[in-house]
Amino acid sequence: MKRTPPGLPCLCLSVALLFILSGNTARADEQLKRQCLDTMKKATTFMVENVSTNGGYLWHYLPDMSRSWGEMEAYDTMIWVQPPGTTTMGHLFLDAYHVTGDEYYWEAAEKAARALIWGQLECGGWNYIIDFAGDRSLKEWYDTVGKNGWRLEEFQYYYGNATFDDDVSSDAAKFLLRMYLEKMDPAYKYPLDKAIDFIIESQYPIGGWPQRYPLRYDFSHHGKPDYTSFYTFNDDVVWENVNFLIQCYQTLGDPRFLDPIRRGMNFYIITQQAAPQAGWGQQYDHNMNSAAARSYEPASVMPGQTRRNILDLINFFRITGNRKYLRGIPDAIEWLENSRLPKDHITEDSRQGVTHATFYELGNNKPLYAHREGTSIDKGHYWIDYEPRNFPGHYGMQQRLDIEPLKREYERALAQTPDEAMQEYELKKVLPRPVRKIDPETVEKLIKSMDDRGIWVEELAIPDYIDVVNNPRRKLMGIRTQT
Repeated sequence: MKRTPPGLPCLCLSVALLFILSGNTARADEQLKRQCLDTMKKATTFMVENVSTNGGYLWHYLPDMSRSWGEMEAYDTMIWVQPPGTTTMGHLFLDAYHVTGDEYYWEAAEKAARALIWGQLECGGWNYIIDFAGDRSLKEWYDTVGKNGWRLEEFQYYYGNATFDDDVSSDAAKFLLRMYLEKMDPAYKYPLDKAIDFIIESQYPIGGWPQRYPLRYDFSHHGKPDYTSFYTFNDDVVWENVNFLIQCYQTLGDPRFLDPIRRGMNFYIITQQAAPQAGWGQQYDHNMNSAAARSYEPASVMPGQTRRNILDLINFFRITGNRKYLRGIPDAIEWLENSRLPKDHITEDSRQGVTHATFYELGNNKPLYAHREGTSIDKGHYWIDYEPRNFPGHYGMQQRLDIEPLKREYERALAQTPDEAMQEYELKKVLPRPVRKIDPETVEKLIKSMDDRGIWVEELAIPDYIDVVNNPRRKLMGIRTQT
């Protein structure tokens, strides 16, 4: 459950691009479009020529480039595959090329693609990070920086395999698919096929995917088994892989994609808990039991994951026209309604308007809460209990979940015929990517806020889990690549 806020260097590129796509034709709009194009080009030129490392990108940079970060501080030989890093930037450049026809954006996208291809693992997937200094340098990073990622336990150990966490491998594969489809350049066919084979091969027969592949079991810690081989929903692992395979079927037409797509969809049905706790957990062990992962992620049933899975099931009905994907939804909604937090759990630590805990204990449905004490990975620890106070700041223990829109969307799907549902999905094809309108005032404000170099410098909050050298949270002025 890792999400990062939007940032400015390529946000303006995105906003300008969306404004151009919105199709305004008035004279004033034409002038603004020209300003957009000039600003996009200036920002892109700076990012390509001054920020990128061999075509790839991290997340944050100091203005003088003396320090840089992905999800943790990085070596200057590194790029981040994990969004919003290299693949996010590559998608954005490709969007700009697709709309403007300017070859400079295609060249920027190609550079990002070549960086990803360089770092594609033998198995066909990707790790979070690519280090152009090689495996020895990457292992050194894991042994120094990564192992100090207190809450980022996924960086504490060098597995040497690929990850689906945070859309790492699936989004890189989507970007290569788009690159291939744009010009049908055979240079992208082999790495794309390699990525497709990896995603198909790594799927369990039952339909789910592990968090990492090839499978490993060697990083058990705090008395818990290595969770990376478990069937994983967390961070949309199943949905993103299914979604990628659907894109492949839509665009490449190979029927071999249909079986893994169906098995991935059916995995949602077979992992739903029985009533009265008819929701889902983040991951399941090989006995199909909801399982713990990181120290602050207990075995549980989760409202947030349940909401996400309900929406995916509705999507699956609209993709296939098969009503079986709707059958478990009423029980899941009933569990969400029955799991609202009691008043005595809305404490001084609660955010305004919270309705649910993040985790509910299996069997008794009691809200579970993680806590943390200490100052670092060596001088602190996590624990789980029922006390609704003193939450770790990096991971929400309570959330606001509005059930009514979920019920309305389910009822709307229920009223559709299979043909109506499938026709609606046809409108949501992802290639090319969807467009929304942006107001001119927002565009003008962003254009005016660019500095002479073609960048936006903003305040970056560098929290303790990113900056392991200076542990307290502090703020720096810097550049983001996020969109």
